[in-house]
Amino acid sequence: MYLENFFTSVISDLGLFFGSRSHKQKQTYLKMESEKHYINRSGWLRAAILGANDGILSTTSIAIGVAAASVTRSPIILAALAGLVAGALSMAAGEYVSVSSQSDIETADLEREKAEIEATPEEELEELAEHYEERGLKKDLAMQVAIQLTAKNALEAHAIDELGINEMTQPKPLQAALASGASFLIGGMLPFLVSLFAPIKHMVICQYSFSIVFLALSGGIAAKAGGSSISKGIIRICFWGTIAMGVTAFVGYLFGVKTGG
Repeated sequence: MYLENFFTSVISDLGLFFGSRSHKQKQTYLKMESEKHYINRSGWLRAAILGANDGILSTTSIAIGVAAASVTRSPIILAALAGLVAGALSMAAGEYVSVSSQSDIETADLEREKAEIEATPEEELEELAEHYEERGLKKDLAMQVAIQLTAKNALEAHAIDELGINEMTQPKPLQAALASGASFLIGGMLPFLVSLFAPIKHMVICQYSFSIVFLALSGGIAAKAGGSSISKGIIRICFWGTIAMGVTAFVGYLFGVKTGG
């Protein structure tokens, strides 16, 4: 979803300065951005690519499948529009449920960890020190680090180093749902417009040709943003996109009953 979590990234950026983020969170975010590590983009980049590509591929595949079995434009437009709306809502709902589940799991883990810290603080301190030893610190130094971090914020220390939960990456279900739906909608709007204006006799070819262009742009932008090979990104998405659309067209030809007349 490049477009999907392009919106997520923008919303998150605005939230950093106009929301309830602490000064420490803002400074951490700005430092991450100034260093320009590609890994900092992995979360929103994955979501954005998935949403936009899903919108392009799903809507195009539906349009191609119907076009292969139709001699009029109306069924193609109706199918593309239905797929566009249903896909966007489905993506938004699925993302909300998925991210909510992740949020519930993290909340439950934090509550459990908090209870363990209150019940057995010495054991939890030893456990935290062992984590630092495993990461390369000597035993004495690991214990000193554990003691200092525990004194500052015991739950935060355990959340980051034991559970892998970071306040900068906490799941936001509503934000993810809106971004996912918007990304799919934008991606799917492109093949829908093709279904409105492309010649009916060449609809399948037009849909495939334009979708490959859209996918190539999406793959190139995603590769550029992620610091990977642009050519590899374009070839990969176009290859699998061609397979998806080819199978759909084959099903349309195989089982389609010509409509209109």
